[in-house]
Amino acid sequence: MSLKLILLSGGSGKRLWPLSNGSRSKQFLKLLKDPDGRMESMVQRVWRQLQSVGLTKHAFIATCEEQVDLIMNQLGDDVPIIVEPSRRDTFPAIALATTYLHSVEKIDIEEVVCVLPVDPYVEESFFYAIEKLEEIITSSPIDLALLGVNPTHPSEKYGYILPSLTPNPSGFHFQLVDHFIEKPDEKLAEQLIASHALWNCGVFAFKAKFLLNILTDKKLPVNYEELQNSYQELPQISFDYEVVEKTREIAVKIYNHDWKDLGTWNTFTEEMATNQIGDGIISEDSRNSYLINELNVPIVIQGLSDIVVAASPDGVLVTEKCNSEKIKSLISGMNNRPMFEERRWGTYRILDFSSCGEKQVLTKRLTIYAGKHTSYKTQKQRSKIWTIVIGEGLFAFDGHIYKIECGRVLTIPVGTMHGIKAISDLQIIEIQTGTNLHEEENAEIFMSWKEIEERCKYSDNWNEIVKSGEHVKECADN
Repeated sequence: MSLKLILLSGGSGKRLWPLSNGSRSKQFLKLLKDPDGRMESMVQRVWRQLQSVGLTKHAFIATCEEQVDLIMNQLGDDVPIIVEPSRRDTFPAIALATTYLHSVEKIDIEEVVCVLPVDPYVEESFFYAIEKLEEIITSSPIDLALLGVNPTHPSEKYGYILPSLTPNPSGFHFQLVDHFIEKPDEKLAEQLIASHALWNCGVFAFKAKFLLNILTDKKLPVNYEELQNSYQELPQISFDYEVVEKTREIAVKIYNHDWKDLGTWNTFTEEMATNQIGDGIISEDSRNSYLINELNVPIVIQGLSDIVVAASPDGVLVTEKCNSEKIKSLISGMNNRPMFEERRWGTYRILDFSSCGEKQVLTKRLTIYAGKHTSYKTQKQRSKIWTIVIGEGLFAFDGHIYKIECGRVLTIPVGTMHGIKAISDLQIIEIQTGTNLHEEENAEIFMSWKEIEERCKYSDNWNEIVKSGEHVKECADN
């Protein structure tokens, strides 16, 4: 099979607020259960399904820099990722990913590329249906093939595909597309369903040369590195508007099984295996209510039915299920810094932030999973103090590697190289002090522990790391 899959991972992180945020979009929330009863996210579910049908070896995830750590945290370090230089909507993302497949992976321009969201809630049959799109593209004159779903109700959230009345080309099992209607009101949606319209589930298949030719016509590079460097020149527009609606020969393959976009708390809770995650109580007379609590304090729902209560370090939401889709517009003006994030090495939670003039102090709780490690980096505008609360690990500091354990306090001055690897799960209280305490200030030098070991030597002598009058303090000596 020559089909290549591009899974688009984006999102503003506001539809499932407060658990989702700008860095942890809805596809990363571990609120579903896998067949073994373990909690999993939507992206983990889709990747597991792709593995089951043998498609992960053909799949690539296109995403922004902010989501790379999250994807690695949840899917592993080896998952192939194509990183956008900046967020610019689906047309630039798909264009960049296609040039990557052509320039870096060296696929032939006749090979078929299929694009899909990273988070559809579907059964495995969905991915077998996607393979059928390759047959349509390779065996017919069609430029673009879509997957359409029979609607179950007149939804205002989805786009609709209107099949053509023109008979199908002889011998082909698909329908030609007449036109599209984007997110109609309920009355129009009812009329569309009566006309046999289909939900557009955001799946597109085309030959690589189809999109490369579009880039050439726009006088844009078809080489991956060149397109990366001129990424800001691409129009900030969706693939639907820039390509799909301008293409004449379009086919749609009907998918006759369940498909859901878990984009609101109402739809998401319908697929949760339990009505409560986290600490709290739901009274017996609170029917069809859900509690999702990431805080360390209990939440009680008493005598309220058909509601969702979701709580995280970013905030608390109490909403009727039927009105939960309004949250995105309601909080559109909120741009607070995320208080909880996942990284490729684990997670962190912000405990406190204060400032006095230009001086800022940020306190975090870091959790680094056993076997994982941070990068080896330097920071020019902040110093840190790490207190090891739980676990043991290896501390790389200014050319040396030291074993550390529970109770040790590590002082990291401004400008010093540092990184840490967990032998067992580590929990660390981190206090940052400086003038610009943003994550973007990190200057990551080496990402792999092998590279770090090549540049540092193991040592038991703590006096070696004296630096500018500051040193690592050992609690046991105090």
